[in-house]
Amino acid sequence: MSALDALGWAGSALLIVSVMQTRILRLRWLNLVATLILLVFNAGIEVWPMVAMNAVLAAINIWFIVKLLREEGTSAYAVLPVRGDDTYLQHFLRISAADIAKFFPDFRPEASAGRSAFLVQHGNETAGVIIGRDTGDGVGQIELDYVTRAFRDFSPGEYVFQTSDALRTAGWNRVLTAPGMVAPYYERLGFRRDGDRFAFDLPSA
Repeated sequence: MSALDALGWAGSALLIVSVMQTRILRLRWLNLVATLILLVFNAGIEVWPMVAMNAVLAAINIWFIVKLLREEGTSAYAVLPVRGDDTYLQHFLRISAADIAKFFPDFRPEASAGRSAFLVQHGNETAGVIIGRDTGDGVGQIELDYVTRAFRDFSPGEYVFQTSDALRTAGWNRVLTAPGMVAPYYERLGFRRDGDRFAFDLPSA
């Protein structure tokens, strides 16, 4: 197999992998790389219609990547407080239970009743949910901080903890994260490690 053939096979494989992604930004990046590889491959074998098609697809991917990055800034989100037994919240927790368990193996949806809960909305889509309890002295113990697959490449957590005043309105000045979370991201947001969890002083409004 020549190097050019290997490049063509690699581009085709990456193209297949890209369309299997559930995270939109990752899909676009992988698809962009695949189309650029296939553009080079088709130029190498002088199949000019395919070169033109991949050039157009690459341009479309670049346009969508720029659009997504512009639209998915922190101002794109809203944090809505809801009751812990809210019907929509319970539905969301049920349909997301398997994915939630990967990151919060100790969380039980039925325990959300009586807790403070917040839906993180992006337009009419639910990007994630925060559930916690008040431990007194203005401290909120986060029991669930879940983001759906489609929004994990963006910044809903940054908005929730650094920009939104929803948690402060709930009476919290400081938050502690759930212990045992798989692949925590909190240090990137300015949280500091506190034993088996992370702590963060919420900024003033």
